[in-house]
Amino acid sequence: MSGELGARRRLLEERVRPFPDFPCPGVLFRDITPLLKDPIAFRTVVDLLEAHLKARYPQIDFIAGLDSRGFLFGPVLAQRLGIGCVLIRKKGKLPGPTESVSYALEYGQAELEIQSDAVEPGEKVVLIDDLLATGGTMCAACELMKKLKAEVLECAVVIELKSLKGAEKLKPFPVYSLLQYD
Repeated sequence: MSGELGARRRLLEERVRPFPDFPCPGVLFRDITPLLKDPIAFRTVVDLLEAHLKARYPQIDFIAGLDSRGFLFGPVLAQRLGIGCVLIRKKGKLPGPTESVSYALEYGQAELEIQSDAVEPGEKVVLIDDLLATGGTMCAACELMKKLKAEVLECAVVIELKSLKGAEKLKPFPVYSLLQYD
């Protein structure tokens, strides 16, 4: 990691606050609230994601932000790239015709939706969220893109919890994370 890139990532790491035993015993929650409060740290997240995507993909048609913290990064990143942002929401939050996918949670089921006309077949999309843990939500978002016949270029996140192996569940879709924790 280059000196400047390393320093920028350290700034982000310093703004991620650990909360042991939240939301339940044995879980170490990674809180991005301090990162969002710091305009330099927030801008750094967007700068790093923008630079990565510009270097890797000559064409991106849309950023798709996942409910709800993907909504914090997606529109800003899309604006920087000069493209649109579409929303992937929890069931029942979008008007008009939608496509939906159910997925398993630790205790039960959940459902994600996207408006049926959000993207066209063949359009190139980058999915974004704040965190990749087990990969269930991001995997469901990839399934929604498949239903709409869009091409998922990448699943981008601010934080990846490597020990939960979410990236493995997402194969063959590439995963990019700014910060990784075991």
